[in-house]
This record gives sequence, C-alpha cells and structure tokens, in this order.
Amino acid sequence: MQGPHSLGFIGTGVMGEPMCRNLAAHSRHRVLAWDPSPAPLERLRVQGVAVAASAAHVAASAETVFLCLPGGTQLRSLCENDLLPAARAGQTFVDLGTSGVGLTKELARRFAERGADYADAPIARTREAAQKGTLSITVGATPRVFERIAPLLRCVGSDITHCGAPGSGQVVKILNNMVLFQTVNALAEALALGRRAGVDGALLFDALSKGSADSFALRNHGMKAMLPGAYPERAFSVEYAAKDNGYALELGRESGVQLRGAETVAAVLEEARAAGYGGAYYPVIAKVVDR
Repeated sequence: MQGPHSLGFIGTGVMGEPMCRNLAAHSRHRVLAWDPSPAPLERLRVQGVAVAASAAHVAASAETVFLCLPGGTQLRSLCENDLLPAARAGQTFVDLGTSGVGLTKELARRFAERGADYADAPIARTREAAQKGTLSITVGATPRVFERIAPLLRCVGSDITHCGAPGSGQVVKILNNMVLFQTVNALAEALALGRRAGVDGALLFDALSKGSADSFALRNHGMKAMLPGAYPERAFSVEYAAKDNGYALELGRESGVQLRGAETVAAVLEEARAAGYGGAYYPVIAKVVDR
C-alpha cells in the first residue's frame, strides 16, 4: 500500500489501546479509532490517532478496519449492526480477537457477499508484548489478503504466521490457548502438591525451569502470578479463559475429537468462577486447585 491509507481500529481495551498506538506510530497511515470507553480514546488522541463518533463512522471512513473485541458475541453484534451494512467492495476487515471458527467462516462469507475481504488474525502473548509490538499473530486469509495486511500486522507483532484460509488463524490460536490453559492447570497442581509435600514453591518452580518441565507458562504464569499470589483484574481473566477453552471444546465436538484435558480445565475454570474469581487473572485457578 502506497501513500496515505485510512485505517480503522475498533476496540481500544487492554490489548487494543497499545496495538492502535503502535499501528499509528509505525504505519504511514492515518488511524481512526472507536471504543465505548472514552478514556483510552483520549490518550490515543494525544498521540495522533483520530477519534470516530461511532463504530459505523469507522466502517464508513476506513479502507482497512481492525477489530479487537472481547469475543464472538461482541464480534457478531458489531458486524451485524454496524459493519456489514456499511461494508463495500475493496474494504478489508481484520479480527484481532479470539472468536469461534464457525463464526469466523460465516463472517468471511457474508463480507465477501458485500465485496469486502475478511481475515482472522488473533493475537497471542502478553499486554507487555502488545505495548512493545512483539505479539504473535496467527492469520487466516487468502494469500492476496495476507500479502496486503502483513505489513500492517508487523506494526503490532513480531511473529506473523499465515495459517491458511479464513478460520485457520483462529484454529491455531484456540489450540495455543488450549495447551497453555492445561499447562497452567498442571502448574497449579504441581504447586499445591509440592507445598503440601514440604517443598518450597519458589524452589520447586526454579527447579522445574532447569528441566524438561520448563515453559513460557512456568516462567510467566507460574513465577509471576502463582508464586506471589498476584491475580489482578483487567488481565486475561477466568471468564476470558473459559470462553477460549469453550471454543476448543466446540471445535473438538465438530471434529470428533474428545478433549479430556480441555474438559478438565473447563471444570476448574467453572469452579473458579463460582468461587467469585471470574474477573481475576486466570492463573487464580491455583487457589481452587489448592482448596
């Protein structure tokens, strides 16, 4: 893409705000943003991002629209009420959130009927990675669309993987999260068992980090959250984890694969939600595992 290009960004929450900022800073294009909350938009305005009056305003004004929403429910509502009615030939819509595979394929078809392109590009890694522009992004798109949006995605991520046709980016992201959730559950069980068997938790995790049990989950979720018991709000919550794990179970049912590990995680997450931890950072499942 050469010259000025109007980019839209809808959803400037915990992950969306730093991504929108990086897109504006590192692309050569004007960015128009909208979110129901005015606070992040005011911060972005100071840094040169234009603020839209509504989501429909973004859809009417931008040629490429990025969406960073909590989940499929919000995505469907936004698309049906604001984006699909305004979609036109030549536009591209890119979902950066984690959504169901079936919904993703449906939306790709419906946008195509309007002459617009649709790609799923769910993000992975932490809020710090979003701030630094080092997210991992798995993309489902036609080769033509991927070639078009890849330079923009590189403004917010350091690892961009084209996984195949629309929907495939979500498959890979959902499976990434499924494996991560099961690893975090295993760490919660190891921590509870180790402590009850008389081993210091910090010593245990340090020893695991030096052996074959080492992992990203151990060093981040285990050491930074479980050991100090730090489970803040406005991080990746139990509610979000349950949603994404549910997408994995849905995909398993559709594909005829029984996901015993994901079923266990679903039960633990539900226990955490029932205990009042729904809004807390999801490694809080360590508390219910240790009860």
